[in-house]
Amino acid sequence: MKTKILSLIAIVTTSFALNAQIDRSKMPKPGPDPVVKLGKAKEFTLKNGLKVIMVENHKLPRASANLTIDNKPVLEGDIAGVSGIMGSLLGRGTDKISKDDFNEKVDYLGANVNFFSGGAFASSLKRYFPEVLSLMADGVKNSKFTQEEFDKEIKVTLDGIKSGEKNVTTAARRVENVVTFGKNHPSGEFASKESVSKITLDDVKKFYNTYYKPNNAYLIIEGDINPKEIKKTVTKLFGNWAKGVIPVQTFAKPTNPETTEINFVNMPNAVQSEIAVINNIDLKLGDKDYYAALLANQILGGGGTARLFQNLREDKGYTYGSYSSVRQSRSAATFRATASVRNMVTDSSVVELQKEINKIRYQKVTAEELKNVKEKYIGSFVMNVQKPRTAASYALNIARYNLPKDFYTNYIENINAVTLEDVQNAAIKYFRGDKARIVITGKGIDVLKNLEKGDYKIKYFDKYGNPTKKPAMKKPLPAGVTKTSVINNYFKAIGGADKVKALKTTMVVYAAEMQGMKIESTEKRNATYFLTATAMNGNVMQKALMDKSSLKMNGQALPPAMASEMTHLLGTLPELGLLANADAKLTGIETVDGKEVYVISKLGKVVSTSTYFDVKTGLKVKESQKILFGGRSQNQDTFFSDYKDFGGIKFATNKIGSLGPQKVKFTLKDAKVNEGVSEADFK
Repeated sequence: MKTKILSLIAIVTTSFALNAQIDRSKMPKPGPDPVVKLGKAKEFTLKNGLKVIMVENHKLPRASANLTIDNKPVLEGDIAGVSGIMGSLLGRGTDKISKDDFNEKVDYLGANVNFFSGGAFASSLKRYFPEVLSLMADGVKNSKFTQEEFDKEIKVTLDGIKSGEKNVTTAARRVENVVTFGKNHPSGEFASKESVSKITLDDVKKFYNTYYKPNNAYLIIEGDINPKEIKKTVTKLFGNWAKGVIPVQTFAKPTNPETTEINFVNMPNAVQSEIAVINNIDLKLGDKDYYAALLANQILGGGGTARLFQNLREDKGYTYGSYSSVRQSRSAATFRATASVRNMVTDSSVVELQKEINKIRYQKVTAEELKNVKEKYIGSFVMNVQKPRTAASYALNIARYNLPKDFYTNYIENINAVTLEDVQNAAIKYFRGDKARIVITGKGIDVLKNLEKGDYKIKYFDKYGNPTKKPAMKKPLPAGVTKTSVINNYFKAIGGADKVKALKTTMVVYAAEMQGMKIESTEKRNATYFLTATAMNGNVMQKALMDKSSLKMNGQALPPAMASEMTHLLGTLPELGLLANADAKLTGIETVDGKEVYVISKLGKVVSTSTYFDVKTGLKVKESQKILFGGRSQNQDTFFSDYKDFGGIKFATNKIGSLGPQKVKFTLKDAKVNEGVSEADFK
């Protein structure tokens, strides 16, 4: 036992000695870049033109096959959606096996076999792979396109289109593609109820026989395979797949607007706005500045540590996330910066998105930012190259894009070679904040008023991308609804019209904290006077007193024009003055935070106010005030919620308003009716 204890002490002592030799005050020096060892691909081509790429990996007893039909884009026109229908019908039975027997066989083998318009995929354990590959090949070459299955798929597709009619995100993505590429470009067209209804079974068969051919296809097989055996199997299974002449269509190259514009899609059911800043680019895998574009995008909007996310979510709290992407393509490359935001901050979000896009274009990123994103990309690349499927997809990219054989071998070296100047040049070239479409899909009645204050021309589209007129900004008022009925409903909601009109005085005290300071706002009213005092840490900083003839701020009289245009706010409750004032009008129905509200507005040359009442509850939910003074405009919004009873009258216990540039939440500290106020308060 003693020997064991001494041995343990020796081990612990040695451990401390080793640790003592490490200077933890210094950052460890990074080691050399890892050497990339991609799995070697073996290739051959069948007589029908099918190109086969094989990658061995014997870590797991599994194998997979991925068929890619590498056709140029096809415009489907009046029968848009035919390729999707065709892809869905592939594999639903052949001359050799029924659909049900096919599915049962795949399940029995514990395999996975899928077909789609651009190819097919199969995977299984090694021992079953030849049989599973045979099932996939049979579906690829010999699928039956029956009227029964066709009718089922048409119904499913139409049901899917119908269910997405009011989906804001679906509409947003659809219109984004339409305005970016145009409806006469494959990337801009979409399957509609009208186009799908025109598709016939003969159209599906014709599309399959025209475009689903081996002479423009790649078959990747990877996993625990024997290349010699696989070559024999593939030749046997796919060698008799008939090749054909595949038509190639030409399209006009998508263009960007001359100056940045807003493309607005009105969705009355939207509870938030979908924003996408988009421009077409010319970028393909392997281009000289491809790596710089990747890194620039990662810094701008590549994740939770990127600039867009940090600004719009972490700093402003406008959204759950904001991101950007660079999509390389031979015909439809794009840059996109996106965010889904609350209606009330739609215009502010556009400003912030554009600010970040322009900042990365006109100011170099920091050396630290570039260093971090390089490490991220290299780390991700090193982890991915360990996967056999990655090696296979890299081999496919090299073949499809005619890349150098060492393209991925030199990946880390090329990433490390990107400079700060390269990143900025790529941002200037590809992030066209000056020639972009800002596609906004949202509720026009909520967001257009503020968007129109900006610098961008606004074009309007329906949810299918068709140009349209500006949407109506107000809903028609129901019959019988008047200013008097709206305000009386409010009185009823807070305690009853009789109680309200019998009030002699009211007093409310709201409290808040901001930057360590305690703020208290006291409001006192009677039939002819209105007093408000704002104190910070117990010291009154601002005091306003108003009657029918004057308005004083901290004892100083404000211009008579301003005072006369605010007298409608007098009364034991401001709504009493609003009711009595002939210039205050019921102007329509709008939306506040997803709720329909009646709007009563009084417009003046100096002071304009609007009060918003919830259509369902009758309660006041918002006040807006605009003051033109000294050549400047000051706008202030106040939101009210959580009404509670005080002396028989309900008051909003939460009030969110502006204090300078800050938004402050005030909580009702006290409220009194017919007590706590005397004539002396207004002297």
